[in-house]
Amino acid sequence: MATHYGQSYGHDSELGFPEGVRRHRLPAGLRAPFEARSWQELTYVLLGLPIGILMFVYAVTMVSLGMGLLVTFLGIPVLAAGLAGCRGLGALERVRARVLLGLDVATPEPLRMRKRGALAWMGAVLKSGTSWRSALYALLYLPWSVFSFAVAVSFFTLGWTLMTYPLWFWLFPLYGGQGGIQLYGDESHHVYLDNPFEITVTALVGLLITLATPWILRALTMVDRVLVLGLLGPSRLSARVVELESDRGVVVDTAAADMRRIERDLHDGAQARLVALAMDLGLAKEKLAEDPQEAARMVGDAHGEVKTALQELRDLARGIHPAVLTDRGLDAALSSVASRCTVPVQVEVDLAARPAPAIEGIAYFTVSELLQNISKHARATWAAVDVWRVENRLMLQVVDDGVGGADTSAGSGLAGLAERLDAVDGILVVDSPAGGPTRITAELPWRAV
Repeated sequence: MATHYGQSYGHDSELGFPEGVRRHRLPAGLRAPFEARSWQELTYVLLGLPIGILMFVYAVTMVSLGMGLLVTFLGIPVLAAGLAGCRGLGALERVRARVLLGLDVATPEPLRMRKRGALAWMGAVLKSGTSWRSALYALLYLPWSVFSFAVAVSFFTLGWTLMTYPLWFWLFPLYGGQGGIQLYGDESHHVYLDNPFEITVTALVGLLITLATPWILRALTMVDRVLVLGLLGPSRLSARVVELESDRGVVVDTAAADMRRIERDLHDGAQARLVALAMDLGLAKEKLAEDPQEAARMVGDAHGEVKTALQELRDLARGIHPAVLTDRGLDAALSSVASRCTVPVQVEVDLAARPAPAIEGIAYFTVSELLQNISKHARATWAAVDVWRVENRLMLQVVDDGVGGADTSAGSGLAGLAERLDAVDGILVVDSPAGGPTRITAELPWRAV
């Protein structure tokens, strides 16, 4: 059997290993000194010292020079140029972390300039938090790189030197006229390691240090990961702003889609029916004098049309925001929705208080749409709706015994529902294997009334 990059060739499942899972003959502790990851991390730490010196010297020189020249007109351009250089060094550090540590850090937000020109560019650089975080990284990285370099080199060289001591003893068997290698002492007091037991113990100690070195390297590079992520990546505030801008777009698009749906339903449904009703009543009015019985029949038909139009308007109003939800809360509103489902639905709402109207409305429409999907696509015989609160989150769960296969792929109704929930910091989790059952869980932030 041979394995390569996680793919199995042979009969792994017959030997107790899942298909596609790479089987290693050696445990992780013994493989670590020879894995590519350990050597990449060692390379990262070794390169860190000269790079740290370069960044520190550049940052201190340019920032100090710019600060000192602020009393003149030269200070601002020098300081802006220095910060721009720190941003460039930060970009190179992200590349180094991605290549050697496998750490993919998102690019920070670009400079935001309201106008064009050198002055606008300098102002944007000086106002950018990314510029100052990059300069801070350049200042902090040097002391850390000195420490990590010293620790890595010490453990690496000590471990491999002691572990290969028998080889050195074999290559240089004599020193100073005696067998073994002189460890310390002058010509009158020599201490040699020429005892087989001492040689073996020395090699074992070196082996233990060598096996421990990769894990020490991983601990050191973990600090590097934190520094790169915290200082060279996008700030949490800017990421949150981008997320809110995206959510705002989703909310606007959703509201526009709802308005188009309401307009379409009014135009194609109740409005068309009312127009036809007006025409029928006009014809009945003309027939009233010459054929009262026909006019009475037409009025009776128009009365039926009025009832149908009223029902359509009620359904449309319920789709916008049901009165029962406002008056009686989620329990009664969801029970009303469940009664219109094509399969029996068990509803259980365990809430000690009502959430904010906006969250309550989103929860109602989420369950309503999921029950509509069950009626249209699931081919189920029963369904259940559970609503409860966990700390500061409102939990919704809809389960059915249908055919399954539901997913949130692009273009599906579930995808749009997931986008709506995401716009209010909600989550939609779909568990729907082929053949069923389907379990869809929605999570919303709890906001009190």
